[in-house]
Amino acid sequence: MAGAPFLAQDRSLLIDGKWVASDSWIDVTSPYSGDVVGRVPRVGAGETRRALDAAARVLATPIPAHERAAILERASALLTANATEAAQTIAAEAGKPLKAATVEVARAASTLTFSALEARRLAGRMVPMESHPAGEGKLAFTMRVPIGIIGAISPFNFPLNLVAHKLGPAFAAGCPVVLKPATATPLSALLLARMLHEAGLPAGWLSVVTGPSAEIGDVLVEDDRVKLITFTGSGPVGWGIAARAPKKRVALELGNSTPVIVEAGADLEAAATKLAASAFGFAGQSCISVQRIYVERPALETFLSAFLPKVEALVVGDPLDPGTDVGPVIDAGNRDRLLEWIDEARTGGATVAAGGSVVAGCIRPTVIVGGPDTLRVSCEEAFGPLAVVHPYDTFDEAIDRANGTGFGLQAGIFTPSIDRAFQAARRLEFGGVTVNETPTFRADQMPYGGIKDSGNTKEGPAWTVEAMTEERLVVVNA
Repeated sequence: MAGAPFLAQDRSLLIDGKWVASDSWIDVTSPYSGDVVGRVPRVGAGETRRALDAAARVLATPIPAHERAAILERASALLTANATEAAQTIAAEAGKPLKAATVEVARAASTLTFSALEARRLAGRMVPMESHPAGEGKLAFTMRVPIGIIGAISPFNFPLNLVAHKLGPAFAAGCPVVLKPATATPLSALLLARMLHEAGLPAGWLSVVTGPSAEIGDVLVEDDRVKLITFTGSGPVGWGIAARAPKKRVALELGNSTPVIVEAGADLEAAATKLAASAFGFAGQSCISVQRIYVERPALETFLSAFLPKVEALVVGDPLDPGTDVGPVIDAGNRDRLLEWIDEARTGGATVAAGGSVVAGCIRPTVIVGGPDTLRVSCEEAFGPLAVVHPYDTFDEAIDRANGTGFGLQAGIFTPSIDRAFQAARRLEFGGVTVNETPTFRADQMPYGGIKDSGNTKEGPAWTVEAMTEERLVVVNA
C-alpha cells in the first residue's frame, strides 16, 4: 500500500516570539519522491543577530524552574497529542519510514519530560566548610546557574528528537536558544517550536533560523553572547567550530563506524535479529547504525544463514507507507557515494552477499562479507544501509579491529561470558558499550556520547543540563 501524500506547507520562522516570513524561501523536498513538501524562509546574519538580541534580553528576566518544567511538560503533551502530524512531517522531509518516525516522536516527547524533571531538581550542593579550620563559622554551598545563550545546530537524521535533546535541557537549565536546524529537514524543528510556543514559552527564549549554514553559523561562533554551541553532525564541521571558538563551550556529538563483536557461543538468532534491524533502520543514517560486524569464525556461516534472510525480508520503499522498513538516503549525492563504496568493496576482495542495488530510488540493504579493513565500507563512516561482516579468530583480534578506527561513539558485544563482557567494556575504546544488545540502542535518559573523533560530550537531559550550567560557589560568614 502506498503512503498517503503529505500536504506541502509553508512554515514561518520563530524569532523573538513572532512568526516571521521572508521574500526568499528554501524548498524542502522529499528524499524519496523529490516532491516539495514544504518551504521555509531563507534568512541570514541579520535575523540571527535579532534572535541573539532577544535571547540576551530575556536572560535578565529568568523563568522560575517550576515554570520551565511545566512548559516542557505541556509541550511534551502537545507533541503526543499531535504525534501523527509530527511523524508524517519527519517521514516526508527526512525519508524516515513512518514506523520509525512514530518512535522518534514518542522519544522526543519523553526527552522533554526528562528535561522537565531536571528543571525541577536542578540544585547545587553543600560544601563542608568546617572540615578545615579556615572554614570555621562559615556556611558554603554551590548553585547551578545558566551558562547563558545557547547556539544549537541540529542534523537531518533525527530532525525532531535531536532538536528536543538540545532545546529541552537548555530550557531546563534556564538558557535561551537560537536554533539552526538542518537545511534539509527544518519542518520538524519548527513544529516543535510551535508546540513550545503554545505551551507558554515566552518570547525570546527560542528563535529558529534557517538559511545559509556558513552565514548563520558564523554569527553563532563569533558573537561573544553565545556561551555554548551544541552541534550534532559531521566531524570536520564540528571540530572546525571548536577550533574557531576556543573561549566558548562547544559540545560535539559526531559520527561513528559502529562495531559489534559476535562470539560463537552467543545467541546467534537473537544477535541476527537485532543487528538486521539496527544496521538498516532509517537506511543506516544514525551515528550508531551497526556497520562492522565481527563474527567468531566457527559461527560465521550459522550467523549469516540467520542474518541474511532477515535483511532480505526488510521492506524497501515509500517512507509514508506504514509497512516500509527502509527508505531512501537523504539525497542523490549520498546514494551515489554509497554505491561507489559498494563497487569498491566488490573489486577489492569482498563479497556482496545481499543488496547492493537500487530499487525505487532506494539502496537495498546491503551486506558485504570479508575484504580488507582498508576498504571504505570498513574504515570510514558509511551513514547508509550497508553492513560489513568479518570473521575473526581470537578475542584480542576482534577487540583490536573494533578499535581500529578514529571513531569512538558506541560498540557492542554478543557473548555468553560475563568475563568477556567485562573485558569488552574495559577494552573497547568507545563512549558506550552494549552487552547482548545492539550498539544502536539508545534510551533518551542515558548518557550518550563519544570520544576520539566522535565528540566530546554526553547527551541525555541530566548530563546536558550540567553542561549548560555553571557551578557558582556561595560562602556565608555565619
